[in-house]
Amino acid sequence: MRSKRCRAYLSFALFVIALSVAVAQKPSVSPQRSTTAISPMVLRNLGSGAIPLDGIWQFHTGDDPAWADPSFDDSQWEQLTSGKPWGEQGHASYAGFAWYRRHISSDLTRSPGNLAILIPHIDDTYELYWNGRLIGSNGKLPPHPAWYSDSQPSQTFGWPVHDSGVLAIRVWKAPLTTEDNGLRGGFEAPPLVGSSQAITAAKSELDYQWLRSRQFVYAEDLLYFIVALLGFLAWLRDRHQWTLLWIAGFAFASITRVALYGMGFPIPRSLADTVASLSSSIRDISLWFLLLTLLDLRNSPGIVRLTRAFAVASLLSTTLDGVVVMFLWPSSTSHHEVLLIDASLTAIYIVTAALPLFLVLYAFQRNLGKGLASRILAITAFACGMLQVVQNIAPQGSRYTHWTLSDRMSAPLFVLNGNAVSFTTLAGLLLLAALVFAVYRHALDDRRRQIALQQEFRSAQEVQQALIPEAEERVPGFILTSSYIPAAEVGGDFFQLIPAEGDYEGSTLVLMGDVSGKGLKAALVVALIVGAVRALAETTASPAEILAGINRRVCGRLQGGFVTCLVMRLDSDGNCVIANAGHPPPFLNHKEMETPGALPLGLINGVLYHELRFEIQAEDRLSLYTDGLLEARSESGEIYGFERVHALFARKPSAAEAAQAALDFGQEDDITILTLTRLEEPITQTSQVSYAI
Repeated sequence: MRSKRCRAYLSFALFVIALSVAVAQKPSVSPQRSTTAISPMVLRNLGSGAIPLDGIWQFHTGDDPAWADPSFDDSQWEQLTSGKPWGEQGHASYAGFAWYRRHISSDLTRSPGNLAILIPHIDDTYELYWNGRLIGSNGKLPPHPAWYSDSQPSQTFGWPVHDSGVLAIRVWKAPLTTEDNGLRGGFEAPPLVGSSQAITAAKSELDYQWLRSRQFVYAEDLLYFIVALLGFLAWLRDRHQWTLLWIAGFAFASITRVALYGMGFPIPRSLADTVASLSSSIRDISLWFLLLTLLDLRNSPGIVRLTRAFAVASLLSTTLDGVVVMFLWPSSTSHHEVLLIDASLTAIYIVTAALPLFLVLYAFQRNLGKGLASRILAITAFACGMLQVVQNIAPQGSRYTHWTLSDRMSAPLFVLNGNAVSFTTLAGLLLLAALVFAVYRHALDDRRRQIALQQEFRSAQEVQQALIPEAEERVPGFILTSSYIPAAEVGGDFFQLIPAEGDYEGSTLVLMGDVSGKGLKAALVVALIVGAVRALAETTASPAEILAGINRRVCGRLQGGFVTCLVMRLDSDGNCVIANAGHPPPFLNHKEMETPGALPLGLINGVLYHELRFEIQAEDRLSLYTDGLLEARSESGEIYGFERVHALFARKPSAAEAAQAALDFGQEDDITILTLTRLEEPITQTSQVSYAI
């Protein structure tokens, strides 16, 4: 039922837009106006004061430079007042050029010195003439028009009034959009004339009242700016916290409209509309992705894809709409096509703007976003989303439907210290408060999860440290040094020293390996391997059989990963048996040993491993290491490499000294180094054995 209603509302909105396009720019028929001659307005005894140029002005649509001439006969022109736009005086929906003329007689018995004139906002741009001479302007007229927003402050100009003459104002009204009600154009308030001091004082008073009336708006925008700045800076510290970036984007885009329209800056209206349209799209998109996170919708792939598609559609439609407004609208000679494009793009934007309604309804239906903050945000976003949709639909074609819903929604609910507070303003403020509250609660939850995760990592570190042999452990017949430096909280390197049992009692099994990858997953694999090795060591002291047993246990469990591993059995008399599964060979003194190679563990079951028997002489040093030493990388990107490793082990460093050399060069991966120095005279014998699984 709800979806049918939504489709009905949307269809009705599109019908209104189409209707406005169909009849757009239809010439209006102006009623006959009185052309009775009026007496000139007499300026006398101004002193230091000012008077309004109110009352009746001669008015004519169209454009002719001769109408600035004071001798031109305008007695047959229409007569309009300067207190309200021409759209409310019989020229509804008129756009283009029009002229105002006022005959003025000067009878200044006491000269006030320099005179000035204050021109309130005129819709949209104008030129001011006194007796045929241009004395001021605002904006640019066609063929290259540029006009400003409604907040453009009143303009003042010097006025050389010392005799009678004609004040003429050439006005140009920009083409109407689909949401214009057609009741504007030209004067909105009468000009004011007087001494320079009086005009300066009048303008200062107008500017003060204007600023005073916007205190609430500026305070709200200051809050948005603070939220945007803090959110962005927090996101820079932690790039994984996308909610912080989305709330910064939402808050920043929300203040651009006031910067464009509400600060009185002379920004061309076409540029302001283009930027405002794009910022509205960014604001919407930021809100959508915030809702995905705060309503627990990120785990719904279909909803995420839909949101991304709507984001692309919104950006494309608003960008194209900006191109139309910037380049086609002011210069187009046929506005029907432009109106059709504008209406089509507006329809797309209205459809995308309704996405929060769907997201909230979907979350409620699936009972997602159960927290208090999420519920408050959902209700507020729902209300603001509906308000935004209605506000976009209501003005469409209003100059034909004469609907006033949009005006009533923007009308002030109350006035606080000269500040008009509307329902729209309150809704935006409530949504900002709900977003900040929801993001705050979400950040607290994330912090709790991070603390729990950090505790898990600390637990993993403790487990891993328990798996690393203690420094005081001894290998009979050898001096042992070791160094283990993980690149992350937990690493994938490991080594073990296990006393052999049975026939090889008195010997030591030395195991070193490297699990592909880092972090908790690699640490768990290390725990699995160490457990398997200790179990295998109870039944065999053969390095090849131990590798084969580990391979059987990890095949199919590493999800595409692998393990390089080297196993040795050291006898106290110097005899050594070694088997290798893809691990860097050890160094005997300064020379790298040639061990039998084989595939790393975990790739293929049934791999054949080989054993190499050799003897370690007195004072010989055997150095084992993982590829974290070999692949250490400097800031310039240079790797440590084989040559440096050869030179390093030729100096017979301790494990700590070798690890420090890699750290000083630049650590990239886990670094594990083990050195074993022979103490006694060896027994000479070398052979090689193979084991198949």
